[in-house]
Amino acid sequence: MKSKDLSIEIRGDQQEVAIVRLTRPAKRNALNDGLVEAIRKAFENMPATVRAAVIDGEGEHFCAGLDLSELSERDAGQGMLHSRAWHVALERVQYGPVPVVAALHGAVVGGGLELASACHIRVADESTFYALPEGSRGIFVGGGGSVRIPRLIGVSRMTDMMLTGRVYNAADGERIGLAQYLVPGGTAFDKAFELAQRIAQNAPLTNYSLMHALPRIAEQPADHGFMTEALMSAIAQSAPEAKSRVRAFLEGRAAKVQKA
Repeated sequence: MKSKDLSIEIRGDQQEVAIVRLTRPAKRNALNDGLVEAIRKAFENMPATVRAAVIDGEGEHFCAGLDLSELSERDAGQGMLHSRAWHVALERVQYGPVPVVAALHGAVVGGGLELASACHIRVADESTFYALPEGSRGIFVGGGGSVRIPRLIGVSRMTDMMLTGRVYNAADGERIGLAQYLVPGGTAFDKAFELAQRIAQNAPLTNYSLMHALPRIAEQPADHGFMTEALMSAIAQSAPEAKSRVRAFLEGRAAKVQKA
């Protein structure tokens, strides 16, 4: 499946992985409304056989943010509705049907960082750099970044990035939490795909719980979180696949956890 600015490739036999790739390399994969809409549709129409996804960017950069050449003047109401459309699209990534691994390289800037922050795991290679230049351009994040990015790095670090234009390199970005993995240059996709294949082998209900329940539990008061956890634990372990996996472990047919 392919559109003008986005390609989708399905790999695998049983535990399939979707490769969702931004295909605007001449624009450093900058996000325009058409590309954002294509991302929304990709995750809304993900085949039921897919168990995990990787988001990647064609060329030298993951995503350099909003395509300012297509930024049109809007009144306040139009601007709000435009932002909300981005919210819907990126929510389909974060709270969609499958876990998503981002393969980061080159620019992860502005809206590109907003897209990356909607993914569940981020793998960065050594060429990656992060920035939020909206502050110097007289605008504000509008794709959910003010909600998701502080949850990764804290309000003070995001404030610094926007007030001063601070750019984080790959190593510092991994250190503060913008990525969970840091790999040699040119290998981010390979590592992201490896992780997606591993994730695809998990029980679907467990993956769904981690995507949809865990973030909400983290935002709940403790007593509410404990109750939600108990409910999700009971639901997950009651699934036939969970029962067969536990039985396989008890009978010595499943691998034990080994020291890394």
